[in-house]
Amino acid sequence: MKAPNILFAGDKKAAALLDMKPAEFRGLVADGVLPKPMDIGGFERWDVEQLQSIARGDGTDGGPIEW
Repeated sequence: MKAPNILFAGDKKAAALLDMKPAEFRGLVADGVLPKPMDIGGFERWDVEQLQSIARGDGTDGGPIEW
C-alpha cells in the first residue's frame, strides 16, 4: 500500500523538506521569508504544496521569491 501524500507538516518535517535545521526554518518564518503556519486544531502546520512551490522558486503569491 502506498503511503499517503503529506498535505501539512510541523516545523521539523517542513524544515527537512527544505533541507534545513528547524531553527533555520523558524528563523526564516520569523523574518517573513517563509510563510507563517496555519493553526489546525491547535497545531501549527505548514502547507507542504506551498513550501514545495517556494522551493521551486515561486513566491507564495505566485511571484518569484528572493532568498
